[in-house]
Amino acid sequence: MSKASNSWEGRRLLLEAGKILIEEVRSLTFSDPVTHVYNPLEYAWKSHETYLTRFASPDCRVILFGMNPGPWGMSQTGIPFGEVEAVRDWMGIEEVVGKPENEHPKRQIEGFACARSEVSGRRLWGLFAEKFGAPEKFFKSHLVLNHCPLVFMEASGKNRTPDKLPAVEAAPLMEACDRHLRRVVEILKPEFVVGVGAYAEKRAMDALEGIELSFSRILHPSPASPAANRDWAGTASKQLIEAGIWES
Repeated sequence: MSKASNSWEGRRLLLEAGKILIEEVRSLTFSDPVTHVYNPLEYAWKSHETYLTRFASPDCRVILFGMNPGPWGMSQTGIPFGEVEAVRDWMGIEEVVGKPENEHPKRQIEGFACARSEVSGRRLWGLFAEKFGAPEKFFKSHLVLNHCPLVFMEASGKNRTPDKLPAVEAAPLMEACDRHLRRVVEILKPEFVVGVGAYAEKRAMDALEGIELSFSRILHPSPASPAANRDWAGTASKQLIEAGIWES
């Protein structure tokens, strides 16, 4: 049976995989300096569900993976690299977003009312909007996801990335996230897996070892990276062309 004839079933399976991931990470615990943990797949599930239902394609050739949600992107909208304007104005998604159980006073969730802009998301989706125009053209062959669904914060409100977690806490989290990644790849059967940043590429390569795929990465669009602040869109485009994903 062709991928196209399974299109709706694939979307259902992706949503099911996401719910399994929610359950698998719900019982995990994390110690100091992590004081607050958000899971936008839980409190912003409606947005994520709309994203996958509307845009996951049976013809997906390319999956791009980020590390985990940022405080002003997916944390607010439930969509990977989900800068509010990109999600609302380009993708046309705007859903009611709830609250995490233990909300940090400096990292409050305002959903689509959030006035802060996530630079990484603005750059990433801005590049795709410029190249493809309509979101349907991009998502026909691409999908963007995160490896880890959780956001980690310290008492000060500082973001703490998954690679900084102690090994004993990271291991069960990575196992759950790797299982989810394998499920996604089994469902979509892409040709290319692209890490947004070196960490995401390494996680994907480890999780998907033994599966015939082409792995590559693009420069992470974070403003904390001096290289990303020098024509990030041009650099990322060149990397995708060199990987054989985009045409020059």
